[in-house]
Amino acid sequence: MARLFHRFDCPCCDPATAKRRELIRAGIGGLLALAVTPAAAAAQAARGAAARSISIRRVQTGESFSGVYWRDGRYDRESLRRLDVVFRDPSMDETTPMDPRLFDVLFTVADRLDADGFYEVISGYRAPETNASRARQSRRVSRVSLHMSGMAADVRLPGRQAMGIARTAADMQIGGVGLYRRDGFVHLDCGPARRW
Repeated sequence: MARLFHRFDCPCCDPATAKRRELIRAGIGGLLALAVTPAAAAAQAARGAAARSISIRRVQTGESFSGVYWRDGRYDRESLRRLDVVFRDPSMDETTPMDPRLFDVLFTVADRLDADGFYEVISGYRAPETNASRARQSRRVSRVSLHMSGMAADVRLPGRQAMGIARTAADMQIGGVGLYRRDGFVHLDCGPARRW
């Protein structure tokens, strides 16, 4: 004789289970929001959440972007697309979607420094082949670099010392900060707060 299931015999259909799932989803969403937005929160506080803008010039190609990339509580898709092109790997002519939190880090650091000039980007996205090649040439290049995930940039701010940029970013605890004093640039990323 076939057993007839009550609809609550299925744990997915049980109202108590459904309520727990909603609470878990809400909790995870809240944790993710806290985990991924410290730079965005700092940026919002810095500018009253009206808009965020950034000025970037790519050293190798001369391409640039200057404008608003976030407004009215959301990222501007067209601006992000244009930034992806500027941050692409020029040696492979390969583009990837950059993590917009990186732009929040750059925005927040520039805002704290009261810098309004262009960031000079030495390295943005790196294709895995480019990163592997650089890692073979230098032990300073990580084989699992956040550059390959579109989460990092090596930058300079003309008229600012790399040490001052690195110190400011490290004090803010909004991502990874690497000082390359001899080369005159700073690595900034939107990963966990750390420094080297």
